[in-house]
Amino acid sequence: MGILEKIAEIEREISRTQKNKATEYHLGLLKAKLAKYRAQLLEPSKSAGAKGEGFDVMKSGDARVALIGFPSVGKSTFLSLMTSTESEAASYEFTTLTCIPGVIEVAFAGKS
Repeated sequence: MGILEKIAEIEREISRTQKNKATEYHLGLLKAKLAKYRAQLLEPSKSAGAKGEGFDVMKSGDARVALIGFPSVGKSTFLSLMTSTESEAASYEFTTLTCIPGVIEVAFAGKS
């Protein structure tokens, strides 16, 4: 039974049900189901989308940093300059659509 048939069946049951104090709860449940089915009808299924590729970064070092900001402010350029990764950078927004992991090697000279 598809969503349209379920909606039609619920609407028929609502029209057949007498409206009084004893049936208020039942009618409320039917209206909630009806709203849920109508929302499913309007929104596309989320499970149909393809999943993107994942990545794994070895847990090492002292810190982890994420670059978050507005489009076209230089996050990809900064990442490419500071790490040995190649991140595409262009003059239009949303050039980089996936996460790009990079590692910065820093040597501290200090007293031991």
